[in-house]
Amino acid sequence: MQDIKFWTNGVPVEPEAMQQLRNIAGLPILAGHVAVMPDVHLGKGATVGSVIATRAAIIPSAVGVDIGCGMLAVRTSLSASNLPDSLGALRSDVESEIPVGFAAHGKVLKPYRDGITGVQLHHRMKALDERFGRLQLLLMAKIDVRKAWPQLGTLGGGNHFIELCLDEQQRVWLMLHSGSRNIGNVLATVAIDRARALALEQDIHLPDKALAWLDEGTPDFEAYVEAMLWAQDYAALNRELMLHLLTQVMQRHFGEQFSLAERAINCHHNYAARETHAGESVWLTRKGALSARTGELGIIPGSMGTRSYIVRGKGNAAAYYSCSHGAGRRLSRGEAKRQFTAEDLAAQTAGIECRKDVGILDEIPGAYKDIEAVMAAQADLVEIVATLRQVMCVKG
Repeated sequence: MQDIKFWTNGVPVEPEAMQQLRNIAGLPILAGHVAVMPDVHLGKGATVGSVIATRAAIIPSAVGVDIGCGMLAVRTSLSASNLPDSLGALRSDVESEIPVGFAAHGKVLKPYRDGITGVQLHHRMKALDERFGRLQLLLMAKIDVRKAWPQLGTLGGGNHFIELCLDEQQRVWLMLHSGSRNIGNVLATVAIDRARALALEQDIHLPDKALAWLDEGTPDFEAYVEAMLWAQDYAALNRELMLHLLTQVMQRHFGEQFSLAERAINCHHNYAARETHAGESVWLTRKGALSARTGELGIIPGSMGTRSYIVRGKGNAAAYYSCSHGAGRRLSRGEAKRQFTAEDLAAQTAGIECRKDVGILDEIPGAYKDIEAVMAAQADLVEIVATLRQVMCVKG
């Protein structure tokens, strides 16, 4: 298909996802082909694992409701030999320190008490708060805005996680996956509803109402972009605050043995940005995809029972300098719960300190595509820098 380019060799693509991709490719606002990553699967609004260039417009549902969702990873000074035989106590402490699921902190975090890093995080929280009060999209959002701040530094549920991993040299890494929490969802929902209403008012016929867009130069567009960029910054800060809390837990358990060995990689994989492609300034939406420009580091997680990868971009222009954001779902959450049992989950996560109850059965490794096939299909997009396997996983 001329308007769709695939990086899915050896990886199955479900028919429903194919139809969704065709729907996107036929939109009049596109500024080029749709690039399809190997972790592609059916999504809400737009296909997960797709990269969409649009001209003077953004599709809010393509950006999604978890604006700025992404990954953070950092290598530590520890090696496997420093770890205790059981990581149960460590997992319990992480879960006590960092709220998961729908939970939030009892009070807004005050990291300025925790040295230079804490002071820097505090200043970023203040700057975010000041911008928040000016968001025009809030005028249409019927929410208690105070909820946004106790949720900073929290994990959420679904496929979000915190992991302790080992690389090929048996060095310990910290890795986590989260986004903009409830406030990102609310801001996105307001924009999605507004785009649909405008399409109806303007009698724009769409193959899927979720693909309604906002036009650049309109007050609605400007309000959305302002809120979207804010939510992306909130998501990035949320991950860094969790790393800050996680670092404190690790220091309590390992003392002076523990430190961060390098600067953390912190990258979005659900977002839109103004970029230049084929000589044209466009809005590029990565719906479950990473930026992978030449030399740029990124994180591609597998599942809670398979390997994950630190990668370096190769700068493939045909893919809009992008790569996959993970393994990609093979089964829907409902289908995973129907096909698998708690015993299956225990078997597929053997040797990993994690929850093994039916509450997270939809996250079983068998619900995801083969990460090795996914990586092979995008060999011209990224090179592998490090291969990680988790030894501990915290889920919402």
